[in-house]
Amino acid sequence: MNAPSLELIGFSKRFGGLAALDEVSVKIVPGAFHALLGENGAGKSTLVKCAMGYYAADAGEILLNGRQVVINHPKQAHELGLGMVYQHFTLVPNMTVLENFVLSRKHLPSVIDWTVERQRLKDFFDTTPFTVPLDLPVADLAAGQKQKAEILRQLYLKRTLLILDEPTSVLTPDEADEVLSTLKQMTRELVLTIVTITHKFREVNAFCDTVTVLRRGKLVGTRPVSELDNDTMAEMMVGRRETRATVEREQRAAGKTVLQIEGLSVANTVGQLAVDVLSLDIHAGEIVGVAGVSGNGQRELVETLAGQRHAEAGVMKVHGERYTATRPEMIRHRIACLPEEPLRNACVAEMSVAENMALRSFDQAPASPDGVRLRRAPMRDVARRLIEAYRVKTPGPDAPIKALSGGNVQRAVLARELSSEGDLLIVANPCFGLDFAAVAEIRARIVQARNRGAAVLLVSEDLDEILQLSDRIVVMFDGKLALQTQAAQADVGAIGRAMAGH
Repeated sequence: MNAPSLELIGFSKRFGGLAALDEVSVKIVPGAFHALLGENGAGKSTLVKCAMGYYAADAGEILLNGRQVVINHPKQAHELGLGMVYQHFTLVPNMTVLENFVLSRKHLPSVIDWTVERQRLKDFFDTTPFTVPLDLPVADLAAGQKQKAEILRQLYLKRTLLILDEPTSVLTPDEADEVLSTLKQMTRELVLTIVTITHKFREVNAFCDTVTVLRRGKLVGTRPVSELDNDTMAEMMVGRRETRATVEREQRAAGKTVLQIEGLSVANTVGQLAVDVLSLDIHAGEIVGVAGVSGNGQRELVETLAGQRHAEAGVMKVHGERYTATRPEMIRHRIACLPEEPLRNACVAEMSVAENMALRSFDQAPASPDGVRLRRAPMRDVARRLIEAYRVKTPGPDAPIKALSGGNVQRAVLARELSSEGDLLIVANPCFGLDFAAVAEIRARIVQARNRGAAVLLVSEDLDEILQLSDRIVVMFDGKLALQTQAAQADVGAIGRAMAGH
């Protein structure tokens, strides 16, 4: 297998009145580890989806190894050796690694000889830099093994140009470095050419050799990583020097206990314990960061605190009172929540921005003077103030919230949850997949809540985010707390090992 070159020339793509791509050209040399950067909505995903045949570009040419090719469907891209590894795993969880690999081939015999196929795959693994267990169901693999399996499947299918979409979002730092360093070595050996979409400057600096930046559908530039620093990359992405909405952390001792969790056990959707006898206290004026690889009980913990899942055992208390996450309790105790995937978990997609911003207070003044009648004019007035204060990009308060970008949905929900200045803030992966500017804005808002005395539970799979924001850090593994430490004394290696169960 030889690493190919890829050149995208003059790509344009419109969705109605929106120009997602405007004459974008990118050249990727053989054996490159090429980063594609830009804010949300910059056109990164649209560009690679046009290259892979998921979208039909309005204009543009593709040169593969200097030869013009036409890609109208992902199957054509696959036949030409182009493959994509997605942000979320695509292997079938209940099938074994062997079954996933074999059944993903284009041509299969009418009767599969699994003994022969197993030996062929073992022989293939003898030529690869890492392996995964063939006969284990994918659901039983660790996150790092799943990511390796996704990459190995692309190699097994003879894909020599890989597009990676946030490839380390669910990996521990050690797992991320292992996977990326292995891929880097394969590019050096001209086995692979790699294009990676990422928001992590650390990974760009450590593993990539070239960066292409898009902004609002236009090409800003392509430059070697050696000529760039983080400030320059950020400026290319957002078009201004002042890109970080930082807030100074006030020096303060933790206050009274706001949230107390005692022996909490929670089952997942298939009835297995996802949270296993967990105990944790959070005090006023502190951020407790919960680190861990996805799937270790964090989602179930947040859903239980938000009233979306029932506990099997244990007690939750807020301000010393038993808490069962009912709406009256959340209002009385001034609890705010920014869950993971807020468009799905914290919004009604078909409703307007103003209506979604009023979901916590629609039956209270000024939206409802008597708890029965609903007055839409005051609701819109409140929404306009929040839109301005939190810089939500929307055509107006009456626009459906589903029409907003991911970052602006986050801002809208955060505006709703923080506008009451609550005593307890629960946030889960608040910056997942967002661009540089949106990340800085949302993190600043979380620190502001902490500075004014709120207790904050921050659940995040981004260890850098945990280290930057937290006063105290705990690690969840297999539903239990595997490590607790003050952030100031945190050992990144120890946190990474705890995340991996060591």
